[in-house]
Amino acid sequence: MSGIIEVILLMGSSRVRKKISKSRPVRVYSNLTQKRRTKKDLAARKKAEYLATLPKHPVKRAAYRMHPKRVAKYWFSKKGAIMALKLIGVGVLLLAVLIGGVFAYYRKDLDAIKPGSLAERVQTTVNRYYDRNGVLLWEDKGNGDYRMAVDSDEISDYMKQATVAIEDKDFYSHGGVSITGIVRSAFNNAAGGSVQGGSTLTQQLVKQVFLSEDAYKRGINGIPRKIKEVILAIEVERKYSKDQILNLYLNESSYGGRRNGVESAALTYFGIHASELSLAQSALLAAIPNSPSLYDPYSGNRDALLVRQHLILDAMVSMGNITREESDAAKAVAVLDEIKPLSDQLKDIKAPHFVLMVKQDLENSLGTAIVGRGGLTITTTLDYRIQEKLQEATDALFETNYPERNGFSNSASTVEDVTTGQIVAMTGSRDFNYPGFGETNAAMSSIQTGSTIKPLVYAKLFEDKGEDAQNFGSGSILADDDTMNDIYGGDLNNADRKFKGAITIRNALAWSRNVPAVKAMYINGVDDTLDYIHKMGDTSYCTVGVEKTVGLASAIGGCGAKQVEHVNAISSIARGGVYKPYSTILEVKNGQGDVLQKWTDTDGTRVGSEQANYIVSDIMHDYSARQGLYGGWASRMSVPGVEVAAKSGTSDLGGQAHDNWTVTWSPVLAMASWLGNNDTRLLKTTESTLPGLMLNQPVLEYAHKVIYAEEGKWKSGDWFKEPDGIQHINGEIYPSWYNKSQSTEKEKLVFDRVSRYLATDCTPEAAKIEIEVSSLTDPVTKKKVYIAGDGYDASKDDDIHNCSDAAPAVNISVSNDGTKIYVDYTKGTFELKNIIVTVDGVQIANISASSSGSKTIDSTKSGSSSFTVNATATDSGYYTDTSSASYTTGSGTP
Repeated sequence: MSGIIEVILLMGSSRVRKKISKSRPVRVYSNLTQKRRTKKDLAARKKAEYLATLPKHPVKRAAYRMHPKRVAKYWFSKKGAIMALKLIGVGVLLLAVLIGGVFAYYRKDLDAIKPGSLAERVQTTVNRYYDRNGVLLWEDKGNGDYRMAVDSDEISDYMKQATVAIEDKDFYSHGGVSITGIVRSAFNNAAGGSVQGGSTLTQQLVKQVFLSEDAYKRGINGIPRKIKEVILAIEVERKYSKDQILNLYLNESSYGGRRNGVESAALTYFGIHASELSLAQSALLAAIPNSPSLYDPYSGNRDALLVRQHLILDAMVSMGNITREESDAAKAVAVLDEIKPLSDQLKDIKAPHFVLMVKQDLENSLGTAIVGRGGLTITTTLDYRIQEKLQEATDALFETNYPERNGFSNSASTVEDVTTGQIVAMTGSRDFNYPGFGETNAAMSSIQTGSTIKPLVYAKLFEDKGEDAQNFGSGSILADDDTMNDIYGGDLNNADRKFKGAITIRNALAWSRNVPAVKAMYINGVDDTLDYIHKMGDTSYCTVGVEKTVGLASAIGGCGAKQVEHVNAISSIARGGVYKPYSTILEVKNGQGDVLQKWTDTDGTRVGSEQANYIVSDIMHDYSARQGLYGGWASRMSVPGVEVAAKSGTSDLGGQAHDNWTVTWSPVLAMASWLGNNDTRLLKTTESTLPGLMLNQPVLEYAHKVIYAEEGKWKSGDWFKEPDGIQHINGEIYPSWYNKSQSTEKEKLVFDRVSRYLATDCTPEAAKIEIEVSSLTDPVTKKKVYIAGDGYDASKDDDIHNCSDAAPAVNISVSNDGTKIYVDYTKGTFELKNIIVTVDGVQIANISASSSGSKTIDSTKSGSSSFTVNATATDSGYYTDTSSASYTTGSGTP
């Protein structure tokens, strides 16, 4: 029992202890709360006592409390200090939140700016054009501001030091924003000194590149721009080194006028590169960006510019960049006298017509925005060596009397590489700077081609027309006659106003006869022929205005063509009927070195057969055939030491010559040249071989023997390889699809010896001659056509003899003693040719005479008792008369 009581007592004591232990924390908190309450009550009593001392009126109470002594007492008290700390903390917090909010607000706009792209933005804006061998042709600076960016090691150290000295002397010590600079600027401006900006060089760079559109904003409106500027400057300092930033600044800054970047300024003002700038020149250029219009060496205040240059030199001395002696020496330099005259944009351009054409091509392919932005490096197809030779030949031509004698004032030439279609030389006029029309590119103008279109017409004719159709080769006949006027729709004639009759196509093309060419197009079909010409490269031929309706006249050059397209069509002949677009650009790179455009060769598009185009080249290469047109001037169409084909052409305006062309081609080069006027003036005379003599000949000889030979593209004797399948028939060549059964038949015809036309009933027997001729049916007129040699023409009848012609008369007699023979002769319609005298059948005399007369001849039978004499008179019309006389002793004439 006692044990149970003991346990109960123990349990009770433990509960008591637990209650006691639980009650202690309650008592501690209660004490703290009591103290806090007591303290609060005490503060309330003090505040109440304080308020009780104050005036009851609100205004008087406020004035009493704001008494300076009481305010000062409050803030220098413990309570005031605590309040100040609280306010400062809240202010800092609010300022941080405000700044963070502002930065966050403007940061969204800066994300699009991408400060990391700064280097990409500060690039050369000048487009540089080069020839295929790296010769600089032109630096296109555009119509607005331009920039020529260079690497840091391509800029003079003097230029870097001068820029830092005047623009931002703390450049190498700040992190993008200079507090001391801002303060110094503020104090200087407030003190009434010269206006200074607080922006660092980095900030200026940021403003020029990213914020140029907002740069004009000042005051309150300029705060957003300034905030962005500070943020970007800090970002730029994080991403780029000081040297990179300085280099970007020097490449971006304006140096007066349209010139951005120190390289642009150095080349423009001093004609040297930025790396070559002297101390005096560097200090002068460093002065300009502060106010480019004020300090522009051409149009600004030169005195102010020199003052600022001297200021910069002094600043460089202060920074330890140079010595005082170097500064004084630089100041003594008459640096403004070194400024070059202001030149125009095209002053130093080479091959201007070609380069400006390339620029237009680039704008069409890449867009005007990309080309206008600049920074492109364009490698063209031009070979400046050939270009110089072409310009030299052009200049030489216009130094002769040929222009005055022939009545032309302008020229244009284009040379194309046959294999690639690349244009390697071009002149669009006699001289780009020639007054009035020099800048007009005639090589891109539509000019009637004259007969230089004929090789393309015949190339189409030689194509396969099918088994059941008539096919043609160089020996096929297309009669040059007057049978085409009805089909042609007008008076179709040749340049010499004559007709050659049944002639081979070789002669028809080599002699440039118009009628056979029109027949060739008629056989082909006008539309099919033009389609062929277009696909070969003459894409603009007969496509403009009324030229679309000229019809068969297009076979003889009745339409205009652009020279660059025409020479490409001729190149398609040289490529054996394969078309490749002409090209002017090899490669285009942007400022980052990315390739935007690159020429790649292709197999081209086959338009015509190799055989058909080979036959054309063979005909145009035939010197002997060419002589039939040019005579002794045939050599003008050749190139010494180079195997070439060539064709001349003359356009017609109102029956008189207006344009003079020559096209020349080899297996590697093709060239077209034009002579004429830029208006409707006609040529005084036509030396159709003149473009070949003065332009094509010297240029192609140089290009082949000097350039292409050295590069292994050509060697002496090179000519087109005869395609498989070509047939040789009677000295002429035909395509493989030509059927020999289509060739001519043989028969005999009687001709007149004098007229060389077919003999008639009035043709005297002595004038008649029987000749074997070839016959065939004309594919156009369907009439039988005869081909005879030695100039005989079966298309016409004898037009020399008439049935009413009077024959010559002759009378012969012998003297009584038989020693003398008397001959009397009388002329008929034609002049006498000769009188043959015979004695007993033996000729004793041949009397030459053209008119009536008499002749006494010694007899060879003197002493003979009898003999017979004969006299036969023949005139130039082959009319004859014969007289005979017999002699016996004593029977002669006294």
